[in-house]
Amino acid sequence: MSKGRSLSTSKPPTRAAPAKTLLAEVRQFVLEARRQTARLVDAGLTLLYWQIGDRIRREILSEKRGGYGERIVSALGEQLESEFGRGFSEKSLRHMIRFAETFPDRPIVSTLSRQLAWSHFMEIIYLKNDLQRSFYAELCRMERWSVRLLRSRIQSMLYERTALSKKPEHLIEKELKALRDEDRLTPDLVFRDPYVLDFLGLRDTYSEKDLESALLREIESFLLELGHGFAFVERQKRITLDGDDYYIDLLFYHRRLRRLVVIELKIGDFKPADAGQIELYLRWLDRHDRQEGEEKPLGLILCAGKKRETVEVLELEPRGIHVAEYLTELPPRDLLEKRLHDAVARARLRIEERVAREAPARSGPDRRKKSRK
Repeated sequence: MSKGRSLSTSKPPTRAAPAKTLLAEVRQFVLEARRQTARLVDAGLTLLYWQIGDRIRREILSEKRGGYGERIVSALGEQLESEFGRGFSEKSLRHMIRFAETFPDRPIVSTLSRQLAWSHFMEIIYLKNDLQRSFYAELCRMERWSVRLLRSRIQSMLYERTALSKKPEHLIEKELKALRDEDRLTPDLVFRDPYVLDFLGLRDTYSEKDLESALLREIESFLLELGHGFAFVERQKRITLDGDDYYIDLLFYHRRLRRLVVIELKIGDFKPADAGQIELYLRWLDRHDRQEGEEKPLGLILCAGKKRETVEVLELEPRGIHVAEYLTELPPRDLLEKRLHDAVARARLRIEERVAREAPARSGPDRRKKSRK
């Protein structure tokens, strides 16, 4: 018997694959709609809480009597809680009043509420001063921090570690206004001092190579500590000048600043030669590696000890060079707080002294003109 053509026993193609694709797309529609609805509800509740807090606050202020205010909040909370639940208790009303006190401008609250939930505001409204609150609110809005990340940033004293916090208050207000109105980020909002690298697990003695390897091994945590917008580019980038090879420890790119950022690691104290080394790298990158539309590269020297007077005399920041210490272990909060507050006080004193020195030079020609008259 001759062999005939074998008959196929395979099943006809099913529509399972298209059905799965369709299901996935429809599920995505539903989930996205739920997320958008949740955001709208959150924003609406936040504005409601502000409105309630503002109204009660104005009522209390109009009477100008503390005892009356206590009684009215207590009575109002009791009535509202019985009708609408615990979210409107006396304690909740006091949070709302605090909210309206610390964020008195409704348009600003309206803008922030598109990204920040009520839980975010609860972390912010009890901070010490307006500048702190504005800093965390605006960065949280722009970088879309979770409540957990916001809490972590506050606990690590991020504001006090930025270069911004060491400026006079009127300059801080100016930069925060530019951030709020134009989303304009400056290096003073980006760079910190010190950087907390306790996630590396380094103990006792280690080399610069050990530090570099540990940072790359924990690159996700390092990027989180550097801040939003940093992207890793290259390790030990080679540059050649007059036949000599030089190697950049770590090269990053900051998307919002549109700048390359060189990071040099030093396990000892900062030395003036370190500034010359990184300035060479920055000039080479500016000439050979900067792309159209990018700003000039910036440098960050991360060292175990800063030697503040040496750094101050060199006046590195106008040259795009920042020097910061790193900590491989997080000190007790009160110790870190004192250290940072002392640093802020010293920095502001230096600025005041510089302004005082420059004032006679600026006013000199004017005085001579007046004397001629």
